[in-house]
Amino acid sequence: MAQVAIENLYKTFPKSRQAADATLDTDPNALAVLKRINLTIDDGEFMVLVGPSGCGKSTLLRLISGLEEATGGSIWVGDRKVNDLPPKLRDTAMVFQSYALYPHLSVYDNLAFGLRRMGADLETTLPDLGKKPLPLSDSPANQELERLLTASRWWEKPLVAVTRRLPPGLRYVSEAERLIDQRVRAVAKMLQIDLLLDRYPRQLSGGQKQRVALGRAMARNPQVFLMDEPLSNLDAKLRMETRAQIVNLQRQLGITTIYVTHDQVEAMTMGHRIAVMNQGQIQQVATPLDLYNRPANRFVAGFIGSPPMNFIPVQVQAPFLLIHPEFRLSLPSHWDDRLLPYDHRPALLGIRPEHLSLALPAPKNIRGHITHLEALGSETYLTVQADTLTLLAKVPPDEIVRIGDEVWLAVAPEKVHLFDPESDATLWLG
Repeated sequence: MAQVAIENLYKTFPKSRQAADATLDTDPNALAVLKRINLTIDDGEFMVLVGPSGCGKSTLLRLISGLEEATGGSIWVGDRKVNDLPPKLRDTAMVFQSYALYPHLSVYDNLAFGLRRMGADLETTLPDLGKKPLPLSDSPANQELERLLTASRWWEKPLVAVTRRLPPGLRYVSEAERLIDQRVRAVAKMLQIDLLLDRYPRQLSGGQKQRVALGRAMARNPQVFLMDEPLSNLDAKLRMETRAQIVNLQRQLGITTIYVTHDQVEAMTMGHRIAVMNQGQIQQVATPLDLYNRPANRFVAGFIGSPPMNFIPVQVQAPFLLIHPEFRLSLPSHWDDRLLPYDHRPALLGIRPEHLSLALPAPKNIRGHITHLEALGSETYLTVQADTLTLLAKVPPDEIVRIGDEVWLAVAPEKVHLFDPESDATLWLG
């Protein structure tokens, strides 16, 4: 296991072939995909990168794995800076969105493929490492396998490959192959795919393919798991089951895991911490509940939570009054000191749909008409159109309402969020 540290990381792509030598975000001919990324993932932590499509989260994962080259900055895995190391020497394992299984190999051989490649090039050198030998894995189990593979006689690997399809009594099994077999079967049993080892990918369901892809990464016993939206191709029920399985496996193995998703429900239910990204920058890193209760800015507040937060422009009247043409809301006393600098200035009020409720007419409540209704059984979503506002409210399923009804919505003062309308930063500085 290892800590992953990312320091001042940049990634740019040239806008044209003539701009192939683009540097950081100072070159007008370069498109900056990641800017000033600083993030530390603790040893054994499950970190989730979440954000909208195109925010740079998958690119960041590919930079850590070595599939992309960083424009600037440093990436550390454990105590090693890995910027100049090829992917196979970074001691990471990646699970792709598209499974990326070898169609001509059985499940067993897919799981064993990475293990059989370990140690294949350990006796070579890299020019940019000053002709130093490539480092061995930090894992004792992997070091033993690499030693066996490197020390094997020249004819052993071909003989193992040629006799692999013969009946058990006619196969040649080397010491390295015995170790590989033990690890493959242990991982297959853990993932409950031990009965599928002789099948080919075309004979598997989506969920089974995903478990094989996960098992291939687990079999390598890496220091870091990298997962790029691995559940996006599964149906809703299977996603929920596999999500729980991944979380349980990570807790059992204790391997540092970086998980990319655009689904904030996945992020909230899986991660120890979540890094919210937008436009190539990290907006906030916090635990799921901290993101929900104390978002750092308007983007995080709107992205985390389902349905999304409502935003209402208001005028601040210190020490604790918010004024809007359709309502006047008094805030709890703990807001007093924080609102004094914003007296008679505009602000943006954020309130989540679950913190709006049906109420009686009053100056502090908002009057409107229901324009859309979604009854889900466990809860009901209402779209309410006021004179100048459109609000989304979540109400209990036993509330009897219909489209076209006039309703009054009460805002829960203790659940209010306030943001600066210019910077979008939260006004709650504690």
